Amino acid sequence: MSDAPLDAPLDAWLAAHADDRARHGLHRELRPRPATEHVIDLAGNDYLGLSRDPSVVAAAIAAVQTWGCGATGSRLVTGTTELHAALDRELAAFAGAGDALVFASGYAANLGVLTALADGGTLIVSDAGNHASLIDGCRLARGEVVVTAHRDVAAVERALAQRSQPRALVVTDAVFSVDGEAAPIAELYDACRRQRATLVVDEAHSFGVVGPEGRGLVANAGLAGAPDVIRTVTLSKALGAQGGAVLATPAVVAHLVDVARSFIFDTGLAPASAGAALQALRVLASRPALPAAARHNAGVLAAALDLPAPAATIVSVPIADPMLAVDTARRCAEAGVRVGCFRPPSVPDGRSRLRMAARADLTIDDVSRAADVVAAALGQRV
Repeated sequence: MSDAPLDAPLDAWLAAHADDRARHGLHRELRPRPATEHVIDLAGNDYLGLSRDPSVVAAAIAAVQTWGCGATGSRLVTGTTELHAALDRELAAFAGAGDALVFASGYAANLGVLTALADGGTLIVSDAGNHASLIDGCRLARGEVVVTAHRDVAAVERALAQRSQPRALVVTDAVFSVDGEAAPIAELYDACRRQRATLVVDEAHSFGVVGPEGRGLVANAGLAGAPDVIRTVTLSKALGAQGGAVLATPAVVAHLVDVARSFIFDTGLAPASAGAALQALRVLASRPALPAAARHNAGVLAAALDLPAPAATIVSVPIADPMLAVDTARRCAEAGVRVGCFRPPSVPDGRSRLRMAARADLTIDDVSRAADVVAAALGQRV
């Protein structure tokens, strides 16, 4: 009998893949950040600066004191508190939706919508630039999936017109998470109307940032109450908390409660996150200038770096070589500015980039300093 350990084939496979990732600049590691630090953070998604808002923090603490640390079960068992129900109601009211359903994450919300609504009689048409959660939802759904070129409305309509299935879903990000571009929502909706399809829009990077008083890109197109539009949102970006939600008609929400596996079999959102998200939503409703402040800062940052005006708060700088992208991000961090660094598989091969998000609570001095640091780091590329 061999003395080799039983898991030697797995160990060898893991080592080979780790070596390959290291050679191509694709190794990742966790870097815990301290509770207090003196950096300008452009890497996170706290677009409105609400994660540390005193009233939002106080609401999270109050929720823990009232309901405990965990939801204690799925939302269909013990995981729906009065807090969760209030969050459902107020999200729907703010967004102009018929109903809302809170999930434990935005990822789970996207999986739930696509797997619950797409069966063998459904065609799913998905934008090539969609977020991984939408891509995974398409893979897990039982319908046929057609991936169309990025923001190509004509390709979407061709796929819809050529389908044999009686039902179809068109799936897109509202604001794409890496390059920050906005989807052509109105044009996609018109194509869906002509071809009798339903439009599914992930508003993770637009809710709280664009549209009337931060109500999102769908609302900006005048489609907030359209029965054939389904929106998903995250509570972890503009609202600075945790979780996700689906905004749709009462019939769609009722179907998800009965069928969506990522809702039925997942523990409900922790009370602290539900309380924080609810208070952040109320802050957003009471301070309608916050989204414009975030967009203004993003515009100033982009202009200082000689980049196109962003659709929301995301400012993206392409750097094809992943090792070079990592080195540039490191230079920024050493100078006191944290930026995101996106490499494959987060982006396609050859499309690595720095990804920055300007927050509403940054001062103009912060934005100017960040632009100077990033410009200097980019200037040192070879």
